[in-house]
Amino acid sequence: RQERESESGRKNLPSLQGWAAMAGVKDKEAFQRLNFLYQAAHCVLAQNPENEELARFYAYTQRTISKRLVQRQDPSVKRTICKCCSSLLLPGLTATVRQRKRAQRVTIVRCLTCGVTKRFPRKPGYSLWAERPEAQLQTAAPHPAQIPAETGQRSQMSEDLKDGRKESDNR
Repeated sequence: RQERESESGRKNLPSLQGWAAMAGVKDKEAFQRLNFLYQAAHCVLAQNPENEELARFYAYTQRTISKRLVQRQDPSVKRTICKCCSSLLLPGLTATVRQRKRAQRVTIVRCLTCGVTKRFPRKPGYSLWAERPEAQLQTAAPHPAQIPAETGQRSQMSEDLKDGRKESDNR
């Protein structure tokens, strides 16, 4: 997610709040901790770029907690953390970003700490699976087939069954 500016002009860091609302978080407290660690890593690097080790520690802790709790991370968050060394990938500070247009349009992000590269396709109309509407969990109302019949209908059905038994008994 892109950085946003609040009314006070202060830049807000990318937040995981929107992703939680869409996905229906199972453990809100753990999710808030992951969000805090991610934002703390960004703040540490924004205040002093020499604190890269501390930011890397926060990002590594965030990733290990999410793995331990088996909680999915937003793809935009996963794209900003290096898989190899857990450093934040901020263009110009800890990573270089290149746009390639050969046979396939690709964005290449290279970590300046460990040298690992990530490639992301830039196809027109391309969207991640997590961003598609069919990937979102439906938590609103259960399917009509799953709703039990009302008590009035049940009693009518049970009376019909009893009548059917009585008729079969009379034969």
